[in-house]
Amino acid sequence: MPILSKEEAQALLKKVLSYSKAEACEVSLGGSEGGNIRYALNAVSTAGDIGTLGLAVSSTFGKKTGTATINEFDDASLEKVVRRSEELAQLAPPNPEYMPPLGPQTFKDAATYNDQTAAMTPEGRAELVAKSLEVTKAANLQAAGFLENSTDFRAVMNSAGLFAYNKSTDVTFSVTTRNAEGTGSGYAARGFTDVSKLDTFAATKIAAQKATGSVGARAIEPGKYTVILEPTAAAYMMENMFRFDARSADEGRSFLSKKGGGTRLGEKLLDEKVTIYSDPFNAELPSGTWTGDGLPLEKTYWFDKGVVKNLSYSRYWAEKKGVKPQPGPSNIIMEGGTQSLEEMIKSTERGILVSRLWYIRMVDPQVLALTGLTRDGTFYIENGKIKFPIKNMRFNESPVIMLNNVEALGKPERAISVESYRSYLIPPMKIRDFTFSSLSDAV
Repeated sequence: MPILSKEEAQALLKKVLSYSKAEACEVSLGGSEGGNIRYALNAVSTAGDIGTLGLAVSSTFGKKTGTATINEFDDASLEKVVRRSEELAQLAPPNPEYMPPLGPQTFKDAATYNDQTAAMTPEGRAELVAKSLEVTKAANLQAAGFLENSTDFRAVMNSAGLFAYNKSTDVTFSVTTRNAEGTGSGYAARGFTDVSKLDTFAATKIAAQKATGSVGARAIEPGKYTVILEPTAAAYMMENMFRFDARSADEGRSFLSKKGGGTRLGEKLLDEKVTIYSDPFNAELPSGTWTGDGLPLEKTYWFDKGVVKNLSYSRYWAEKKGVKPQPGPSNIIMEGGTQSLEEMIKSTERGILVSRLWYIRMVDPQVLALTGLTRDGTFYIENGKIKFPIKNMRFNESPVIMLNNVEALGKPERAISVESYRSYLIPPMKIRDFTFSSLSDAV
């Protein structure tokens, strides 16, 4: 039952709305099913399947809204959750930013569902993990990893006539490899809509090469260096900037705020090599085609050749500012160049190759100053070649400053952040004057 068809979801939501006595009512429904397998010390430690299905009802009287949730679907339970939401609405304080529900909208079909991913089995997951373990056992390394697949749907309907539905699939894989002495570490992560694109053997091979190559790391002096960020490292560094929220900018709380008031919309804020956009219909990184409150999603440029092209406006803030609502990013795609990572290394006289960043924390949101650490393979480059592994270092840098110091961009790749569980299309990037502030003994 966790995955309902569009017709089944629509029928259920209509039934729930028929119980409503509120001035406005919105019902959302979501379900997922899938499984996972976790391994450590080159052996599977846990595995399982899970399915969930839940419904939320929001009832409104005036500007007072109450929400109740349930995971039982007989008629009595459905009417009960509607009555409960109405009772909570009567107790709630008025919401000064309440917006009435949207009426009927037209949504294009999403490309987020794949039959092969939806049909994954425990045996299929085990086979993918076995391919990963084949690599680490042959290299005398220890692996710890996690593989998970899910099929999800979500649907929403309201008393103003809106109905939206989307079904999606996803498979994610991450692995850390280390030598027995704990002196070398490598990492790889992959995420796809279509499981046929997932090659756990090749991904683990990269992680294994990082682990063996990072043994015997040397300390170098902190300072400003030319860095080459692999897509995973670049994604971790940049994901703090991907909200593009107009209200935060208008209220002076964002790197997109203008001194003295207002936003930096229309300003050239980044290097002209930088173009970032969202596109729910991108074949490599598809997303849903509507937002939670029922706005259609379309291709949207956020930065075009370094210029701030759009900001996201909620319906409330758009009305306050007299502009059209603009949904936030459905996905993030950054244009790149044609160089491979190897070609970028060959073009570097002196620099540092960064495989991954972690433990990133915000220092100052107004300038997007961040601090964090390298990990899982950091290497010194000299005369176009990787010379030796180096000890990890703490950085203090802003992605805004970083994206003003772009020397080259490579071919975009799908990179996943396992901390936010989001995938991005991000190129490897060569950056000058990246600031490292201190050494770290962690591997």
